[in-house]
Amino acid sequence: MAKIESLLLTAARISTFDGSYLLTSASGFFFARDERLFLVTSRHVMIDEPSQHFPDRIEIEVHTDLHNVAQSTGFSIPLYRDGKSLWRQGEDGAGEIDVAVIEIERAALPAAMIYYAFTPDHLPRADQPVEVGTSLLVVGFPLGFHDTLHHMPVVRHAVVASSFGLRFQGQGYFLTDARTHRGTSGAPVVMRMPGQAELPWLLLGVHSARLDLGTRDLALDEALGLNCTWYADILLTLTA
Repeated sequence: MAKIESLLLTAARISTFDGSYLLTSASGFFFARDERLFLVTSRHVMIDEPSQHFPDRIEIEVHTDLHNVAQSTGFSIPLYRDGKSLWRQGEDGAGEIDVAVIEIERAALPAAMIYYAFTPDHLPRADQPVEVGTSLLVVGFPLGFHDTLHHMPVVRHAVVASSFGLRFQGQGYFLTDARTHRGTSGAPVVMRMPGQAELPWLLLGVHSARLDLGTRDLALDEALGLNCTWYADILLTLTA
């Protein structure tokens, strides 16, 4: 059997539910800090008031056999306990940040679960400049699409489309140029980082949504093809 690339095992397909009723599909990924494990996704996957999206639990699909990646199981994560939300979300001076994390109880996971997790060591440092036009990958489940036999995400190519390190229009994100779809929200946006043995990728951000212009003529003008990607360093705050 071909060796499964570690990057593909960082991502998780997320389904949101209201009770037993399936609501939406999204993307997420694992982030580990010290002994704790978190699932990262977009905040609007957990709750989105404008669209009246109020799930009470999410479910992720996890692999349970390294030698047979077609074997998987669903793992349910409640979003509330005693009426209080269990996820963490961030804010800054410009308002809410479209990133959320929820801690996963390691002891509740299947003992044989196979996955990889990003860590603080995968976040870019000040001495690792990221230039405009740098090639990136977005690892997720666009429109819920994936390898349904092996339960694997698909990868889309992207490039950095705004100055990395600057907050685009004062918001906590940078822009990517990529073809994306609904269901990609919460996907990790990564850049190759040679030298790391198990997971040779820098985690630059969390894909949020496509950026569009309210003034665009829908009949005459194509969509920009640009996307908002929230800087991944917010994870240091959300997992502290």
